[in-house]
Amino acid sequence: MPSNDLPDLALAEFLTEFETTFLTGKASGTIEVYLRLVKQFTNWLSIRVGNDDAFQPHQFTKTALQTYLVYLEKQGYSPAHRTLVKSATSSFAHFLIEEKNLLFRNPTRGVEAGSQPLLVPRELSEDQRFILLNVVERTNDERSQALFALGYWAGCRVSDVSWLLMENVHLTSKAGWINIGYKGGKSRELDLLNQARKPLWQYQHSGQREADSPYFFTSQRSPRLSEAGIHHWFRQLKAQSNKSEWEQIESVSFHDLRHDWAHRARNAGWKLEEIAYYLGHITAKGQPAIATTARYTQASREQVRAKLKLLGP
Repeated sequence: MPSNDLPDLALAEFLTEFETTFLTGKASGTIEVYLRLVKQFTNWLSIRVGNDDAFQPHQFTKTALQTYLVYLEKQGYSPAHRTLVKSATSSFAHFLIEEKNLLFRNPTRGVEAGSQPLLVPRELSEDQRFILLNVVERTNDERSQALFALGYWAGCRVSDVSWLLMENVHLTSKAGWINIGYKGGKSRELDLLNQARKPLWQYQHSGQREADSPYFFTSQRSPRLSEAGIHHWFRQLKAQSNKSEWEQIESVSFHDLRHDWAHRARNAGWKLEEIAYYLGHITAKGQPAIATTARYTQASREQVRAKLKLLGP
């Protein structure tokens, strides 16, 4: 029978044992992500009332995880991220059940993490684009402008930006390209529009980043600006808007910039294969994932209605 007593092992040792017993055989990137997400959840749980600032396994309940996922949603994390959190914590729960005998059942079972929408992904309105571009410019901050540029002008994932290495950034005062693709171990080379190249060039030479870090984007706390750090930065960026602006952009996430890039590229006449390559929608065989890209750029009812008037007799 599971015990409610606190484990003798510290949380760090718990996580080490979890890694060596339950995560072996997974890709190194997956292991790192799972460990980070479990640590974030257990740290959050530790500071809840009644936990005395320490992780106590018997407090890992369905209610706790549901509350945490709601918290992440309010913080602007995507459905895909929350689903990944559920997967990571589910594996950790299995470890606590099977290896440590500290839980009766898996508390993640039946929890709705918020599935990725299957309808039309976010296309920003002209007002939302105008507001975001203006808010970024008003910051007068090189790092903010560079981060935003990779999402809005290059359609990069949060992980693409967070794990971007200095050695994979090739910029001059007039041209530039980057090699990205942390997710799934798929890398690709992207030529940059001037709207993306210039902010990256200015940030690189601004003196803001930690010169010794191998990563392009750094923070005061770490040699690498984490995915969570980017989400936090984007929330802080939006918070610099005024009341009327905030009402328009409150629900916009960093990932929505990527969706909107796909719509703008499609409207500019890009082929689905070209959009697929640029966004990194590539199958295991190295072919463009057209189905995924088509979902990104699917026409809406409003767009089709507007085109009806163009039909001839």
